Amino acid sequence: MASSGDRGDLTGADDVWPGLEERISRSPQPQRKAAGTGEDRAARHHDGHRDRLRARFAAAGDDALADYELLELILFRSIPRKDVKPIAKALIAHFGSLAEVLGAPTRRLTEVPGVKDAVALDIAVVAAVNRRGMRSAVRQREVLSSWAAVLDYCKAAMAHEGREQFRILFLDKKNALIADEVQGTGTVDHTPVYPREVMRRALELNATAIILVHNHPSGDPTPSRADIDMTKTIVETARPLGVAVHDHIIIGKNGHASLKGLRLI
Repeated sequence: MASSGDRGDLTGADDVWPGLEERISRSPQPQRKAAGTGEDRAARHHDGHRDRLRARFAAAGDDALADYELLELILFRSIPRKDVKPIAKALIAHFGSLAEVLGAPTRRLTEVPGVKDAVALDIAVVAAVNRRGMRSAVRQREVLSSWAAVLDYCKAAMAHEGREQFRILFLDKKNALIADEVQGTGTVDHTPVYPREVMRRALELNATAIILVHNHPSGDPTPSRADIDMTKTIVETARPLGVAVHDHIIIGKNGHASLKGLRLI
């Protein structure tokens, strides 16, 4: 506690403090950082980029965007507050094309830095919707009169599979699609096919015609000797049962081959 003498030392304090306050107010003040960190400014820039990209797509459609930019539009929803352009470009560089990104298994998508399980799943969902839409288009038409749609669907479904897959399109007497089924999945260069099983399934579905489809993971759709022999065996097995084999299509990353078109059946 201050003594009476201590209190006497404060005489005239009212004259001193106003001047002291003025000197403090005039002295240089430590500068504060401008509002917003570098991360905040980057986030605002990314938001602007996203808005511009969406606007370009809305105004001119997908033709106005590069492949990696279309992929960015998908990633925007999966990764809300980050620049996704490097991730989109890395995905295409890693797999080779947008089609291969959409055809890649989810476990392989996560090989790319920045792609977590949830992001890979979102990409897989978009790819599945694309395939389902193509299959719906095939179902609603007479298959032989919409051959381009059939090929587009088969390419989307199989071109980028890492293993051989044997698929059959079962048709009714009007050549409308009854069912589309994968009959077997094999190795990178072989799928076992059993003609009796093919015919058993055709009869179960009351199919009067079938189209055989399988992929070559090597990318080259050229039919092998084994492909040709297997097709001829199925044709011979189907004929007495009244089931026509319209074609055997081989799908590769670099195109497709039709055994009928090559006059091999």
